[in-house]
Amino acid sequence: MRAGGRTSPRRLLPTLGRPRPADATAGAVTGLFSIPEGMAYAAIAGFNPVAGLYAGVVPAIVGSLTSRTVLMVTTLTSAIALTSQSVLSDAGLDPKDADNVALLTVMVGAVMLLMGVLRLGVVMSFVSNAVMTGFSTGIALQIITGVLKDATGYKPQGDNKLYQLGDWLVHVGDWQGAATAVAAATVAVWAAARSVRRLEPVALLLAMAVVSVGVFALSVDVELVRDIADIPAALPSLTAPDLSAVPELVGGAFSVALVALAQAAGIAPSMPNPDGSRSDVNGDFRAQGYANLLGGLFQSLPSGGSMSRTGVAVSAGARTRWAGIFSGVFLAIVVLVCGSLAERIPMPVIGGLILVVGGELIWGKRRDIVLVLRTSRLSSAAMVLTFLATTGLPLQRAVVIGAVLSLLLFCAQAARQATLVALREGDDGTWRTATPPDRLPPGEVTVLDYAGVSFFAELPHIEAKLPDVTGARDAVLVLVVRAVPDVPSSAVVKLLDRYARRLGEEGGRLVLAGARPGLVRVLESSGLADRLGEGGVVPARPELLGPLRTAVDEGRAWIDARRQGDGTRTR
Repeated sequence: MRAGGRTSPRRLLPTLGRPRPADATAGAVTGLFSIPEGMAYAAIAGFNPVAGLYAGVVPAIVGSLTSRTVLMVTTLTSAIALTSQSVLSDAGLDPKDADNVALLTVMVGAVMLLMGVLRLGVVMSFVSNAVMTGFSTGIALQIITGVLKDATGYKPQGDNKLYQLGDWLVHVGDWQGAATAVAAATVAVWAAARSVRRLEPVALLLAMAVVSVGVFALSVDVELVRDIADIPAALPSLTAPDLSAVPELVGGAFSVALVALAQAAGIAPSMPNPDGSRSDVNGDFRAQGYANLLGGLFQSLPSGGSMSRTGVAVSAGARTRWAGIFSGVFLAIVVLVCGSLAERIPMPVIGGLILVVGGELIWGKRRDIVLVLRTSRLSSAAMVLTFLATTGLPLQRAVVIGAVLSLLLFCAQAARQATLVALREGDDGTWRTATPPDRLPPGEVTVLDYAGVSFFAELPHIEAKLPDVTGARDAVLVLVVRAVPDVPSSAVVKLLDRYARRLGEEGGRLVLAGARPGLVRVLESSGLADRLGEGGVVPARPELLGPLRTAVDEGRAWIDARRQGDGTRTR
């Protein structure tokens, strides 16, 4: 995922574009899905189910209007619901109190907006593809396991999602026949409609409508949306948050925000913008912040980019951000006009279609999974560990583990990639790369180019590759350090100082070429520049080979002076 530039207000409306017929259909399907799914997520976490329903109205509209990931639908997810419940419980607050919910949602929005304004989305650039693949696949499995009860009537046991999946398969005899048949019929109708090209964009909607009508006509006894809660024929009213609980929820708001943002971060790689524009992590952070700040004032639970709802929209043919806007508008109309009709949607129908969506998300990741497995064992291990953490631990812990694994991968790869390359000047004045010598030849200028990130983990590898200085009398090593950052690790300075001292004791000299201004200041403040002597540090210049030529000339002049017995130059 990329962290792009700032989003100006003038650019926001033009990017809306013109809605397409497929966006209206996708919005209708997504809005219908938001009724049972949002209510179920809220109920599972101990909230008022209606708050989960309202999370599909204002947050979805505001999020789609402002998000830089065009197809991302912002609403309640199971992970956000469970994390929010945990935060309120830890703070000793009632999760069914509308004032407490409003405060938490607004605070989560403020955290998201602050992170976007401070451009902290750049942190997501350091999350490796292997970790993100494991995380996204784990989220998809969570989506599937979350509807197994709806699809078959049997609720799998255990906290680990993989264990739940296994438990569900082992107890196939406990599946309810009616629920399983309805879910299977839903998948079958979806597959049949999807096989017809003209019906493909509306396959989800057709499956939902056809099977729901069939269940009603045949009086099949299965759980309906109204068994979760009644849908009020009213839009959410303005609710002011209770600010007295702010101190108790500061830390929790950050936890919920991080979980939501981590979930949303997996959407852009899975659902690229159809118009070819780039997603902007900071813009997505801000969009989700706006969605929660406004949604919290209208009885919504905390919301974030939903992989399942976005997957539903894409499967239904969404092409622009209007699909998400339409989903919120359509949901509001359904609640206001025909909530009693929506209450008749069978839960196994929703379960069957969510199984399809989750399966498509995992299937869509197959190439990324294979690529990671073929890349390296270390990346493969990181992907598998992230997947296991996402499916077996609370999501906020999985996010931390994923971040740590990304950091370890970065450090390991940086240490392995760091290297020294010898540069040799040809008769025509061009420089060619070569293998560094094992021993520094006396009376000659040797040039080595350092390529790395100046990370402490790579230093033992680099130090082992530096030529042996034994017997290197009148030898000069020109070390090109243009890759060393302005503020290097202190261990880098210690390594250079050690090597310079050993080389000096053998009658040789170290010259650093291409040092950046910040590095020059560090070398001067540490005293290493003085120990290297006049000409021992050649600052970087706009011309790439300028500092190298200056350093080589300095080295050769120093050798000539040594041979002539001129002691005016500093060793």
